Amino acid sequence: MDVYHCFIDLKPGASDLAFADNLTTFLDGLKADGKIAGWRLMRRKLGLAPRELGEFHIAIEVEGLAQLDAAFALVSRRDGAVEARHFSVNSMVEKATFALYRDFPDPHRQRGEEKF
Repeated sequence: MDVYHCFIDLKPGASDLAFADNLTTFLDGLKADGKIAGWRLMRRKLGLAPRELGEFHIAIEVEGLAQLDAAFALVSRRDGAVEARHFSVNSMVEKATFALYRDFPDPHRQRGEEKF
């Protein structure tokens, strides 16, 4: 499983609950279309995170880079209902930082023959 991480700060005055609702509509739609495997929205608690990571953390699970690429291809078309749902989220965001991680160890990893 690969996990695409989004660290978000909202624009001043943006509603946190409206953001959560809009994100649910957007990402549940991608999940229903088979473009992502799952997702979670989290919020920094007690200020315990570096400020540069943002107030909100979105973790989007995909079953490999091909699924992530298919999600990006759909969203980057910038049309129709997906664009409307994407805009409803993106228009509330002031700052975003992204990262991509994978489960480890990799399921295909062999042991005992490593050279380094």
